[in-house]
Amino acid sequence: MAASRLPYPLTLTGEGLVLRDWRPEDLDDLVTLLDDPDVARWTPMPTPFDVEAGIAYLKRAHQGRISGQRIQLAITEDGGRPLGEVLLFGVDAGLKEAELGYLVGSQHRRRGLASGSLSLLSAYARSSLKLGRLLLRIDPANTASTAVARRCGYRLTADPPILQVGPHGPSSLDTWELPGDRAATRLERLKNVAARRYGRRT
Repeated sequence: MAASRLPYPLTLTGEGLVLRDWRPEDLDDLVTLLDDPDVARWTPMPTPFDVEAGIAYLKRAHQGRISGQRIQLAITEDGGRPLGEVLLFGVDAGLKEAELGYLVGSQHRRRGLASGSLSLLSAYARSSLKLGRLLLRIDPANTASTAVARRCGYRLTADPPILQVGPHGPSSLDTWELPGDRAATRLERLKNVAARRYGRRT
């Protein structure tokens, strides 16, 4: 069972990255990262994303972290300047599932930062938070994001599209899922049933 409160503070390291909580002094870098047409196109972020929006964003991020409702981490290479963000939210402890998201600033793309960060947080969610179902919601036209999802092992599901309304109007989001060990667990259960019924063969 996943904990009802997500851990705070938190730092994750690996893949040549340091994922850390946002700090007040990150404001200028945050505004630069999020005041981006691509971010506005694929997310419900306000546009233009100015200092006022940045202050509100950092405040919400801090409240979400200290309340244990979400994991929202700056992507860095050394714990210093933020290059993007990766997050985990919408945790359902009963279903052991959560949604993840990621973005990287335009100047820092095509360096594996998104895939490295998503892999790192996904592994933490599975091993430490014991979450069995990890989801991404991606507009199918966002080919860069779908490429990251595939690279990290996520697979497109048959779930119906989800409507999202952003500054550029509505978009339809597909659901991607990171395959887990549910199939293996089911196979093992069937083997155990067969062994009880018919005896174990050698």
